[in-house]
Amino acid sequence: MPEQLRVLAIGAHPDDCDYSVGGLALKYVEAGAAVKLVSVSNGNAGHFAIGGGPLAKRRREEARCSATIAGVEYELLDISDTEIIPTLENRWRIVRLIREFRPDLVLTNRPNDYHPDHRYTSQLVADAAYTVTIPNVQALTPHLRYNPVIAYWPDNFKRPYPFSPDIAVSIDDVVAKKMDMLFCHESQFFEWIPYNANELEAVPEGAEARRAWLAERRLTRAAHNADHFRALLARFYGEEKASTIQYAEALELCEYGGQVTEKGFPRLFPFYE
Repeated sequence: MPEQLRVLAIGAHPDDCDYSVGGLALKYVEAGAAVKLVSVSNGNAGHFAIGGGPLAKRRREEARCSATIAGVEYELLDISDTEIIPTLENRWRIVRLIREFRPDLVLTNRPNDYHPDHRYTSQLVADAAYTVTIPNVQALTPHLRYNPVIAYWPDNFKRPYPFSPDIAVSIDDVVAKKMDMLFCHESQFFEWIPYNANELEAVPEGAEARRAWLAERRLTRAAHNADHFRALLARFYGEEKASTIQYAEALELCEYGGQVTEKGFPRLFPFYE
């Protein structure tokens, strides 16, 4: 039997992975893969009323809630929110993290982004690529004999170049569960993000009303992906099935990671029967 597929998603903040590739994480779990989500920061700055240790602990519990729903492992590194920088120390953290999990596929954000934490998380992953295979680098953590495939999740930034998808996956069958994952991150989706957008007063009371409000706002991106990447979906699913897909997530392959071969593609992306 082939060895279990291993997928590692690395975001800057608790909820980054859930929002960007939560559907893919769920699809991989359904396919029998081992999945781990990582936040490079502890999330201790993303709020308007609390911060520091209390917020970091709250966000760790929110991540644990999401992980329980998804059936994945979730780890928060103890680096302060807004203070991620591509130092050697942090590069070695990411090298060790990747080596210890031994992923076949690493997912992260692109290096072009409004938030420095996002940009530098992407850079740290790129800097760890290939380096994870060098035996004399961080020599006490066993090196990998392969360079994992790396893929970026989408964004809307156009410079220096826009997101260019290579993979698109329907998440119609897991989208409700993805919303359950996002619902766990209450400090973000019902407090900090609405506050930062000057719409805190629009957040309803009560769990049911909040779920509907969250879905109305956060499903928009997945629906946009399905429309925007319809031609790519048709390539993988066929025209007829692709025309019915409502929600999708997409990936852009990073040339710094391992190369996806024709033979290896079905194992890495087991969604197109």
